[in-house]
Amino acid sequence: MRASIHVIIGCTTLLAVAACNNAKSPDKVADNVAEASQSASKEVAEAKHDQQKDMSSDAYDVAVARADGDHKVATQKCDALGGHDQKVCKDQADADYEAAKANAKASKVAGSP
Repeated sequence: MRASIHVIIGCTTLLAVAACNNAKSPDKVADNVAEASQSASKEVAEAKHDQQKDMSSDAYDVAVARADGDHKVATQKCDALGGHDQKVCKDQADADYEAAKANAKASKVAGSP
């Protein structure tokens, strides 16, 4: 599970770097956003399933999966913008992602005995 999250993060980072701040067509953006949203929902569902299956798991995996999915959707929406606006949007998406991961980690630490 964690390995797949790292692979997804790596791929997303590579795509973000390769994007070169070029605006994409609205149709392409809509398709990418829909695909990212569907993928995010699937990841969250899988994380929830894993959590229910293995009671030793905690909400951390679900929170990280949700953060990954939200980050994917946000970066896809940024592709509708161009130049500086796209970079600012992606920087904000990255900051939100890091904050969500930090919150998940803090919740995990606070919840441990």
